[in-house]
Amino acid sequence: MTAGTDFVRERSQGELAAAALRSTVAVRERCGQLLDRARIGHSAWFTLDEGRLRDAAAEVATATRRRYPKLHIPFHSRWRHFEAGGTDRKAELEKLLGDAPMSVRARAMVDLTVTSVLLDAGAGAHWKYIESATGQTFTRSEGLGVASFHAFTAGLFSSDKLRPLQADAEGLRAVDTDLLAEAFQVSENNQLVGLEGRAVLLRRLGEVMAEQPEVFGDEARPAGLFDLLVAGEGGIAHTADVDVHDILSQLLVSLSPIWPLGHSIGGIPLGDVWRHDAVRGEGASDGWVPFHKLSQWLTYSLLEPFHWAGCRLSGIERLTGLPEYRNGGLLLDTGVLQLREPEAARQVWHPGDEIIVEWRALTVALLDELAHGVRRELSLSDDKLPLACVLEGGTWAAGRELAQRARNGLPPLQVHSDGTVF
Repeated sequence: MTAGTDFVRERSQGELAAAALRSTVAVRERCGQLLDRARIGHSAWFTLDEGRLRDAAAEVATATRRRYPKLHIPFHSRWRHFEAGGTDRKAELEKLLGDAPMSVRARAMVDLTVTSVLLDAGAGAHWKYIESATGQTFTRSEGLGVASFHAFTAGLFSSDKLRPLQADAEGLRAVDTDLLAEAFQVSENNQLVGLEGRAVLLRRLGEVMAEQPEVFGDEARPAGLFDLLVAGEGGIAHTADVDVHDILSQLLVSLSPIWPLGHSIGGIPLGDVWRHDAVRGEGASDGWVPFHKLSQWLTYSLLEPFHWAGCRLSGIERLTGLPEYRNGGLLLDTGVLQLREPEAARQVWHPGDEIIVEWRALTVALLDELAHGVRRELSLSDDKLPLACVLEGGTWAAGRELAQRARNGLPPLQVHSDGTVF
């Protein structure tokens, strides 16, 4: 067998494995394997106390009632961060767009969402952003959201200074660490974790869009995804029916090359997919656990721009919980999960370490079960409180509050971030 034949065979196996791992069905099934294993005491890292799920549900319900007293809970979305400090930044964007037609407005909102979400990983405990217009100071995810909003509206991601309210391949490829540092007010005394990784991710996005005009259009903009999914021959079909998983699938296929290259099978990049030797699967996908956290966070965040453009969305419940340190921290801080070795909380881990892969997997699997308890606490049905609203109500806020009380906001496990996972 020649080297060329080996390459073709390996690439074919990689394509099959990547396709098998690019679905929320695979996320749930493989995370469920690790939960089943923890239930019978076979986890090397965690013990599970399912009796504490009721306590966790009560924490989430309390946070939800306080944040949304009338229980009119929106989706978990980057657009919530654009509302930080009580400012309606969507209205600000609408004002800047003026009397632009719906198609232009929708594309601008998609461009903003994609770039902002890709900049949304853990900021670190000390970074802050001061908004000049309001004088308010924001930190963590809210700060990243507000900073990215102003970077976008200032035209940082656009190559056309006459059309600043867009992101395009040329503009994104020009974003270096210094430009991003200036936009995010980074200094020696105001360090942002993973700054360089964020800039690299944006430049990769620019490269990938330029290489896929069939997806991102001649303008090479994130908004090309929107056009691809909802446009008919006569332009945007404002009453388009869009399956939410189709948005995620398109993101996973089209944006897969932007992720760091360390995770691939047969040269096919996998993205937020990690090894765990206890997980079984078919063929070359055996031993891999998919999460696609940022891609799912992006999908959740795109729901409102699609909806505002008149699209009818279905299948929202197919998305999973997000395996990041607020949701995972909620489970550790309420005692649903407990570390077998307390010393593990004092070490710094990497995303690919087995303990972190397993923590994230257990978080995904347990969030589905926790959601049932939250609905019981709030007397709401699955339809009235889908997982997207449980997260917003919710698990993320409760996790943050518990971390604030216990460790001044720090997560219960320390994970080295490059700005592309957490």
